Amino acid sequence: MPEDDDKRPSGLIGSAQRALRVLEVVASAGDGITAKAVARRAGFKLSTTYHLLNTLVHEGYLIRLGHGRGFGLGYKLGGLYHRLCAELDVDQVLRDELATLHRRAEAAAYYTVFRDTEVVVAAVADSPRFPRAEPLNFGFHEAAHATAFGKVLLAALPKRTRKDYLVGAGMPRLTERTTVREEELDTELEHVRDSGMALEIEEFQPELACLSAPVFGADNKVMGAVAFSVPATQFASRRWELERAARAGAARFTYVLAANPD
Repeated sequence: MPEDDDKRPSGLIGSAQRALRVLEVVASAGDGITAKAVARRAGFKLSTTYHLLNTLVHEGYLIRLGHGRGFGLGYKLGGLYHRLCAELDVDQVLRDELATLHRRAEAAAYYTVFRDTEVVVAAVADSPRFPRAEPLNFGFHEAAHATAFGKVLLAALPKRTRKDYLVGAGMPRLTERTTVREEELDTELEHVRDSGMALEIEEFQPELACLSAPVFGADNKVMGAVAFSVPATQFASRRWELERAARAGAARFTYVLAANPD
């Protein structure tokens, strides 16, 4: 959802924003998109788009593909991704574990962590048959109050810290079912903390349901969450099997993290 002009922070560089927009368009298109298609999707002039594409190719963030296929993601992005995974403590072992959870549960699987006080989806495992949730107007990090894994992480925060977080992040109403009153959310988060399980049904997006269980660190504090998402129409019939899978998956992640502290 684009920000209103009067809400934009000062000091933003338009050319940098346009380059990042082009990068996002190429990434969303799969392996190969023409300059004309990028310009159309980004809403830029073709001449401007060519300049941006050429700059990103020169810097290694995009590549030109052969046989008229246009542009694709460059190899420099791989290094950035691996450095981000290292900062989030998500190595190949955890990604493999998440892929196993996805296959066993037959549902899109997520591993989320706190980065300072931001909720970050650190890894996702899905497939064409069981696809991940695709954020629309709001990203996952902007809607901790409306996602199951966000509730797990919010429930672990001290009340004062959580209040400050919600004041800064806000509690936008994303669907008719989104909780937007802090008192109601506090009550729900107490239950999440006591039960070790968070649910959301069509709170983040219509027709989507999710549940999540906490992952603990060596100090027995919540450091992340394992979650599954499924179509809301399937949730009632699959809830208990997914709860068992989420608890088992979170326990497994807790064990793996304890065994590999570095």
